[in-house]
Amino acid sequence: MTAENPALKGCKRLVVTHDLTCKTDGTVKQATITPKKIVLFFVGGAGDKESYYGTGPNNNVADVMKVFFRDMEAEGICSDNYDAHHIGYNYFISDDDLKKNVLEKITDVTTPVYIIGHSLGGWNGAHLSAVLTDKGYRIPCLVTLDPVGEGKIVWGVSNIYRQEPKPKAEYWVNVRADAKDWNFSDLVADFGEQWDMKNGPNMNGRVNVNHADAWVIYTSALQSGISARDALMQVVVTHFKGRKCA
Repeated sequence: MTAENPALKGCKRLVVTHDLTCKTDGTVKQATITPKKIVLFFVGGAGDKESYYGTGPNNNVADVMKVFFRDMEAEGICSDNYDAHHIGYNYFISDDDLKKNVLEKITDVTTPVYIIGHSLGGWNGAHLSAVLTDKGYRIPCLVTLDPVGEGKIVWGVSNIYRQEPKPKAEYWVNVRADAKDWNFSDLVADFGEQWDMKNGPNMNGRVNVNHADAWVIYTSALQSGISARDALMQVVVTHFKGRKCA
């Protein structure tokens, strides 16, 4: 037989064993709320995740992901608080691929999803933000690093969305690579035609970096003094509200 708690005399009980806080109890109760685990998709461009007409894989956006890992460690946010996936720009065009490579990686629609895309991965990643939002997912931050895809020729040789993206994200950062000294990667980006959006991003700028150097584009400060890296980390750290590794 359960012993009666005299301090709760006259208070309601919750079936079967839990005592509710008495209405006359004026003490402040502290409730611990654990921030939701997040999922990030690092979307590579041509020749990044897999070979593209004989070149690659070069893992350009994987280098961005490594920077993110180091930043999370420096912030004291453990790896079990997030899942990060390196995928190709063409991994989610069909419904089957979207389900296998993206949707099945997300626990449920309440899981915050972050998208970081480079080159063709920036173009298709921007589309992905709209696709997921329309399915009920929340995109706190979208980062597009020198997105490419406006050229008609690249549509014919790459599995990308034909229409200009209409991203849906709470915060969108776009960085255009505008190198003064071109290399081959800049010629490739010029061939695919860099996405020159007129409006949309919350943060938009150019950096003197070659197209292939995704991690340098990511970490280089814009005229505001803030980099895409800074912006993404601010959103992520705010989500975890100071939660550190145990």
